[in-house]
Amino acid sequence: MAFSNIENSEKLEIIDIAIVDNEEFENNEIFKQTFKTLSDGNNEDRLFNTKYVTQQEAKELLQDDKISGYMILENQNPKVIVTTSGINETIFKYVTEEIVQTSEIINNLSENEIKKEMMAGNVQVDYEKIYNKIIDLTQNEQSNIKNISNENLSYTMIEYYTLIAMACLYGGILAMFTINQNLANMSSKGKRISVAPISKLKVILSSIVASYLTQIIGLALLFIYTVFVLKVDYGSNLPLVILLGAVGSLTGLSIGLLIGTLLKTNENTKTGILISITMLGCFLSGMMGITMKYMVDTNMPIVNKINPASMITDGFYSLYYYDTLDRFIFNIASLLIFAGIATVISVFSLRRQKYDSI
Repeated sequence: MAFSNIENSEKLEIIDIAIVDNEEFENNEIFKQTFKTLSDGNNEDRLFNTKYVTQQEAKELLQDDKISGYMILENQNPKVIVTTSGINETIFKYVTEEIVQTSEIINNLSENEIKKEMMAGNVQVDYEKIYNKIIDLTQNEQSNIKNISNENLSYTMIEYYTLIAMACLYGGILAMFTINQNLANMSSKGKRISVAPISKLKVILSSIVASYLTQIIGLALLFIYTVFVLKVDYGSNLPLVILLGAVGSLTGLSIGLLIGTLLKTNENTKTGILISITMLGCFLSGMMGITMKYMVDTNMPIVNKINPASMITDGFYSLYYYDTLDRFIFNIASLLIFAGIATVISVFSLRRQKYDSI
């Protein structure tokens, strides 16, 4: 619920700026046309609200905090004047620098075209034709980079992914509770089961199935709530998102099973250890800060390779950032292997348990 409206509250607003309308600016078509386009009043996606004023008026507007900054051209060099260093001021400065770079590109291309004309023996160079050719070239330039990411992906989705991962791993509490009920040193029911002629493997499997069905119901409610109430957009791969959540839940159950069978301590201590491991895994996968996962992947990649929370969130990322399912399948396989190893260890640990008296 806390994340449901966060992007709307942080939506970038139109920036109020001023341009010193001196002779140099009037003679510079690139700056004039660019800021005109970026400040088009009929364009809902415009970046600036631009006022064309004298330098004195610009200073007064800035002092009265009516604009984020102003730009003045002096000797064909733009100067951006601001009083603070916020995001609006940074954007204004960045746009101005981009215009300068584009202007330099146009000038360099124009000089090269003129040289070609002269070397070809054309004495009468059509400068206007060359200029228009360069302008058309820059305006029609297309990127060769293929964008395969989902356009609906927002940065808050990272938080939802880690929350889903946490919900999956917290299912381990269910598995740990059910296995504790089957241990002779944890409950009266466990004492009866330990002397009963029943396979320990069946005990574990029945406990996992019961816990897993409960966890799947909880996961279904989670997805229903986030999709239909919070309006979270999981993109066109919702079935795969649900599949990953289901596999992640199985992994969470296996962790609870492992802790429940390996540790010889009371239930409260086991629960505390399980919660600590889960929260640490979610922290390293980016739950408390979206840059943490990147830092861990960069400096200690092995940590998140064996971190089930990171496997789950990484599987979600792969559905949006890649146009193939290779990495998604790798994460699914990693989670299943992790769950399988944890379950096998739990079975052998339970079979080796003996008691002097019950």
